[in-house]
Parts: sequence; structure tokens; C-alpha cells
Amino acid sequence: MEHKKTYHSITKDTSYGNVVIEGPVPSDRLKNYHFDEGLTAFRPAPKQFEALLQIANFPEGRIIIARHNHTIIGYVTYLHPDPLERWSTFEMPDLLVLGAVEVTERFRQFKIASSLLEVSMMDEFMENYIIISTEYYWHWDLRGTGLNVWQYRKVMEKMMAYGDLKPSTTDDPEIISHPANCLMVRIGKNVPQSSIDTFNTLRFLSKHRRKQ
Repeated sequence: MEHKKTYHSITKDTSYGNVVIEGPVPSDRLKNYHFDEGLTAFRPAPKQFEALLQIANFPEGRIIIARHNHTIIGYVTYLHPDPLERWSTFEMPDLLVLGAVEVTERFRQFKIASSLLEVSMMDEFMENYIIISTEYYWHWDLRGTGLNVWQYRKVMEKMMAYGDLKPSTTDDPEIISHPANCLMVRIGKNVPQSSIDTFNTLRFLSKHRRKQ
């Protein structure tokens, strides 16, 4: 499968000035920007920036960024599932994982994350993919937001809706280990029925294996 990427961008006005939301951005352009030190949800900022540069070089990898001047203050990543994860079982070329979405704290009040998802879906080629996001409550910033798991879950669903991702059922052990966890899914309008059928088997892989 050839992975085509078409650049799009929008500009948002904030009290700190304009924020440009753009992508997919290749690694050679990413290197020209500073990575905000507050982007530490997954690993220390320098290490996370290295990870983004690597993802941008993958054939299917997509990095959409939000930047204030020359500083990246938010991002969202898309790539194939990790080879060690359940979602890579059938090695589907048209399955992408929304791997991470993060916005530095001082910009979170401006709905930057929602805009990152909106810009992501401006590329018509995204209609060729099934896109998933696995949401686990232990990754959520409950302390920083003061929300409980159910309130945060509602926030996540509302944000993901900007990318047209919706909750979907699964028997994945990690997701069903807590009722607040969820699988979010977007199936592009050009995805063939054969891929949808394979994905449905993947969603209920445990059940499928028991039948074999």
C-alpha cells in the first residue's frame, strides 16, 4: 500500500499569539523547531522529540504539530501498530494507530488537541485507513485536571469526535480491565469491506481464538 500524505494547516488565535497547526510534517522540517519542555506525558521531552522524528520517517507515519512561532507546543502521531501489540496481529497495511496526542499545559485551554485532530483528517487519503486509539485511564492527567475517570472519559470522547473517532467494543484484555478504558475507531469511507471484516475479527480476537 502506498501511503500518500498531503500537507494542510490552520491558524488559531490565542492569548499567547497565533498558533499554527500543520502537517503531516516531515522530519527534516521538524528538526528546525524547538520542542516545548512541557511535553513530557510519555517520556522526557528530548526523548519524545526523537520518537516523533523517527515516526515522521516511517512510510505511513504522520506527525501533525501545533507550533507557537518556532516552538512545537502540541502534536498528534499516527503510525502502524507496534509489532508486539495485539493490533498488529494481521499486519493490516490500512490500519493506523493514533499513538499520542499531547499539548503543553499553558495552551490546553485553547482546544489545540481538537484542532490537531481536525487538521489530521483534512487529508483525503485518511479515508483509506481504519484509525484506532486505545484509551487507558492510567495515562490520563487526572491530577492535573482535577477530573475523575468518567469526567475525563467524556472529555476524551468529545475531543476524539473532532477526528470522527467513536467508541467501539472489543474484548482486548487491557481495555476491558477497567470500564473507563475504551477503544476509539474511525473507519474511512474508502476502506474495503475485507479490511473491515479483518478488523472486526481483530477487535474480538480472544473470542475468535477460542473458536479455533
